[in-house]
Amino acid sequence: MKTRLKELRARYQLNQTELAKRAKVSRQTISLIEREELVPSLLIAVRISKILNEPIDEIFIFEEDELE
Repeated sequence: MKTRLKELRARYQLNQTELAKRAKVSRQTISLIEREELVPSLLIAVRISKILNEPIDEIFIFEEDELE
């Protein structure tokens, strides 16, 4: 899974700590997601989507082979 989280977070001028607090996760979780080392749960993805006011599929991009 690819992610645009870092790019979108910067657009909204949020640092990792601020986003983490609003999404009710740790800063380390945001960092892992941005480095594409962690696939977020649906709940976390929805929270981030609402915070950034972006559709989930605009933040998290799945490769075709990941969906099979």
